[in-house]
Parts: sequence; C-alpha cells; structure tokens
Amino acid sequence: MPEISRISVEEARQEVTSGRAMLVCAYEQEEKCNQVALEGSISLTQFQQRLPSLPREQEVIFFCA
Repeated sequence: MPEISRISVEEARQEVTSGRAMLVCAYEQEEKCNQVALEGSISLTQFQQRLPSLPREQEVIFFCA
C-alpha cells in the first residue's frame, strides 16, 4: 500500500505545476468542490470517472478546506 502523508501547500503546488501530481477536491458534493476549487484541481466525481485510465504511478493529492 502506498504511503499517505501530509505535505505543505508549497509542495503540493510544485507537484501539480510540474505535472507529477493530480489535485483532487475530496468533497463528495460537487457544489462544495465548486466553492473551494483550487487552480488546476478536479472534483472527486471527475477523479472517480478518470480512475480506470490513470497510471498506477500517478501521484494524487486530495484536499479539503
């Protein structure tokens, strides 16, 4: 099982802008994701739809506000 850890906002920004990670809003409600959306993030629903086609080595960063 992959390691799960907290990272800083700056680390997350670097990972996402470099293309090494995907940023996902962890709220199930689409409305809540829209309220707290961050640049470059996708909703949990979008993530679940893309999950079958994502490479296993794709890093995923979940956030909630």
